[in-house]
Amino acid sequence: MMTTTTQRLLDLAAAVPASHDADLLLLLREASELYQQGLQELRQNIEARFGALPTADLVAATAAAGMPGDESSERTELLLLLALTEWELTPAAMAYAQIAEDAAHRGVCLIPEE
Repeated sequence: MMTTTTQRLLDLAAAVPASHDADLLLLLREASELYQQGLQELRQNIEARFGALPTADLVAATAAAGMPGDESSERTELLLLLALTEWELTPAAMAYAQIAEDAAHRGVCLIPEE
């Protein structure tokens, strides 16, 4: 059986309370990779759905989504803003945010301290 990105992130979120230190860091790394993978897949979908729109329509779509953008913005930037807005509302992205928050509360993060 193939596990979806969303299901795997939900499984990882459920595993956080029982994870500690190195195991939690590994869990967070996997979750981050899945987050990026899911965002990239959605970005490709957004580009297929909205890529042919005129720039003015993309600007209007980003404004309607509550994201900044104007006629001087790159089309790729506008498409990314649309993808990010949609992605952040998915259960997968919400699960990742919870994982990252829980890990941070326990002093675990992906950015090494200097």
